[in-house]
Amino acid sequence: MSKFIKNKDLKHKKNLMQQKVAFSLAAKGRAKLLIFLIGILSIFDVSATSNNNNPFFNPFQHKYGIGAPTRIKQWQKLLKTASHLSEREQLTLVNNFFNQRIDYVDDKYLWGVNDYWASPLEMLFKGAGDCEDISIAKYFTLLKLGIPQNKVRLTYVRALKLNQTHMVVTYSSTPLATPIILDNLIPVIKPESKRKDLLPIFSFNDLGVWLEKPGQRNKLVGKSSQIAMWDNLRKRMNKNT
Repeated sequence: MSKFIKNKDLKHKKNLMQQKVAFSLAAKGRAKLLIFLIGILSIFDVSATSNNNNPFFNPFQHKYGIGAPTRIKQWQKLLKTASHLSEREQLTLVNNFFNQRIDYVDDKYLWGVNDYWASPLEMLFKGAGDCEDISIAKYFTLLKLGIPQNKVRLTYVRALKLNQTHMVVTYSSTPLATPIILDNLIPVIKPESKRKDLLPIFSFNDLGVWLEKPGQRNKLVGKSSQIAMWDNLRKRMNKNT
């Protein structure tokens, strides 16, 4: 198969991939399909195939609705237009983008399991996700825009009014600066000190894990690979990019 594809032009590649996607939609389960989907998007430049009228997206439109390729196209536009903005402007645009376009749906109803951390592309195709999915998409989008990883973390908090754990994105301009919070619960980005409704527990990114205690925010306590859901997500993404 690979030898045959190698000798054909890009148009034939896309037609062949479209047939393979259609077969997968009918024959494979959710998990295998989503991993397969990410692999395809890594082969072709999404920005070049994200036209709603492109037949490449017909199987996805049929399964996820016409909004799926639209969201991908809008995400690509965001990455392009925000690339030269200040970090604070990027934070605002990214926070608004996902808060306004993604519906909150619990994993049990969206994915059929109690807990699942979706990649940004998986969530964009669905158009829905929970707080982890939304925060993860914000995190990777900010990194893709060029914000240094040591400024951005995924942070678990206790949402006191909801009486449940919750994930947000925190950004610190310097190691000693008060973090500001990107949250799907409210539209406005506020400093951590102004979010009395949230109790920080721990934060992490690919650089490590930190306990969110007063005076210990910059004390590394472990590796993020020790977080099973994060490790699984990173392995899935690395496998298909």
